[in-house]
Amino acid sequence: MPFLPVTMEEVKERGWEQLDFVYICGDAYVDHPSFGAAIICRTLENAGYKVGIIPQPDWNKKEDFMKLGEPRLAFLVSSGNIDSMVNHYSVAKKRRQKDAYSPGGKIGCRPDRADIVYSNKLREIYKKTPIVLGGIEASLRRLSHYDYWDNKVRRSILLDSGADLVLFGMGEHQIIELAEALDSGLPMQEITFIRGSVYKTKDPDRAFDAIHLPDYHEVVQSKTKFAESFLIQYQNTDAFSKTLVEKYKEWYVVQNPPSFPLQTAELDKVYSYHYMRTYHPMYEKEGGIPAIEEVKFSLISNRGCFGNCNFCALAFHQGRVVTARSHDSIVEEAKNMVWEPDFKGYIHDVGGPTANFRQAACQKQLTKGACKNKQCLFPTKCEQLKVDHKDYVMLLRKLREIPKVKKVFIRSGIRYDYLIYDKDPTFFEELCKYHVSGQLKVAPEHISPKVLAKMGKPTKEIYNKFVKRYTEINRKIHKEQYLVPYLMSSHPGSDLQAAIELAEYLREIGHQPEQVQDFYPTPGTLSTAMYYTELDPRTMEKVYVPKTPHEKAMQRALIQYKAPQNYHLVLEALKKAHREDLIGYDKHCLIRPRQSLKKQEKEQNKKPVKIKKKTIRKIHKKKKA
Repeated sequence: MPFLPVTMEEVKERGWEQLDFVYICGDAYVDHPSFGAAIICRTLENAGYKVGIIPQPDWNKKEDFMKLGEPRLAFLVSSGNIDSMVNHYSVAKKRRQKDAYSPGGKIGCRPDRADIVYSNKLREIYKKTPIVLGGIEASLRRLSHYDYWDNKVRRSILLDSGADLVLFGMGEHQIIELAEALDSGLPMQEITFIRGSVYKTKDPDRAFDAIHLPDYHEVVQSKTKFAESFLIQYQNTDAFSKTLVEKYKEWYVVQNPPSFPLQTAELDKVYSYHYMRTYHPMYEKEGGIPAIEEVKFSLISNRGCFGNCNFCALAFHQGRVVTARSHDSIVEEAKNMVWEPDFKGYIHDVGGPTANFRQAACQKQLTKGACKNKQCLFPTKCEQLKVDHKDYVMLLRKLREIPKVKKVFIRSGIRYDYLIYDKDPTFFEELCKYHVSGQLKVAPEHISPKVLAKMGKPTKEIYNKFVKRYTEINRKIHKEQYLVPYLMSSHPGSDLQAAIELAEYLREIGHQPEQVQDFYPTPGTLSTAMYYTELDPRTMEKVYVPKTPHEKAMQRALIQYKAPQNYHLVLEALKKAHREDLIGYDKHCLIRPRQSLKKQEKEQNKKPVKIKKKTIRKIHKKKKA
């Protein structure tokens, strides 16, 4: 089966006069199951619908949106695999220089706030054709949300875009239910019953047994009200949740309960569709699509994450209930993958949001959903949490035995606290022996208790226990493999004292990170709510939040205190925190005094002494003698 049609000529070649759905996407067209557009379009195609895709249309040209004609049922709109604002801007709000989801990595192929721009352009051209938003950008903006780039609370994307419906979360269930409703002739304004959808109405009675959030004008005016509203949303992110209603001046925006997660058989079916597993050939002359390189020979094993880090939006998008594909499905995909011409024998990853989660956290989640006021792994392991890697071990063993497979790596996140709680050492030992490519990336993020509490991450002691065990296993199997810890600066709760505490820890373990990530306040996370309100929505207690670029620079510099270019920022931070004891010559000090630095720089900048040729000849004669 070929690529989905991207031109009207390709539509005609299939013998079609009109498409049922036209998918407008902010990414280039990559027909691989790691790309949401491919999954949704192939799901519709498998159900018998005619689907075409318009990737990265020029938003200044009406013709680009009209190239596949008006669809019979609806336009589907997504910014792509990544939020368009995150795709375009760093946390410092500087324009990025590369877009991995565009031809040749070039920038400027999609607009800022792509969902809104695309939808407005479609509505300008097609006055009555249904427009449906999906994907991560719409999913995390489905209700009022703090927008870091505008530094204000924006209203639901449904209203700003002019679309008719938002499908949030992983959309396979929703898209088929929507297609069947539209195909039956049901008017768009009557499609208010789909789980995992958000609609607008002027009649609040349409929402049955609903929780009414604070009105939008209250949320805009009061950070306390924003925190209250966010907490209700945060507690209603799985299929056992309530309907939520948010009042605006002219509309009520209604969020139905999330869709039930796909079960194993359903996931297997989704990943069995005939994907081309690469980018459309039209991009070949431009250098291809960089984003395919990391995922082309990777296998998606699971969905959902009960790790529930506060700075991660997965709870809002995929949910906290983990479901997994069967071994047969994953092995079959791997067996097909090894015959691709550019396969070199290496499976790059077998995982998902968290690689070593292959089942729901506990039985209760399957019938009642995730706990509203309790986390599975924080502050300590829940007694109900089932810790078991046996299924994952069996899967990895089967993959290692496939002919032509030389190595199976695990590169998506390993939840090290979940791993350390497993009393059976088998997975940890096999991880080190077979699945690490010289270094294992893990994410302690910080070590200060007050910061970790706001992150929802385990304590330093748990991480140290993991490091010790990792070192012991590698020594036992005679392998020299390293840990690369991901660290985050400027997260809510982190003041200069906490940043210094982290710097001292790095000094103790002798580690100097090459990269440090500043906290990025994206929509849909508890940490972003803390950043904006300076309150913890769960307790309404005040939270210290570093916001000025200069303080953020100091916190980042402290983590990389050895870098010469960071000296003056580190010096300033230590003095400001009254930690001059860390400036000196002792081994516990982070930096030397300024005078010593000047002397060191002077020594480094001295011109090399030139030795005369006569002197060199004399030296050689003495050596011979």
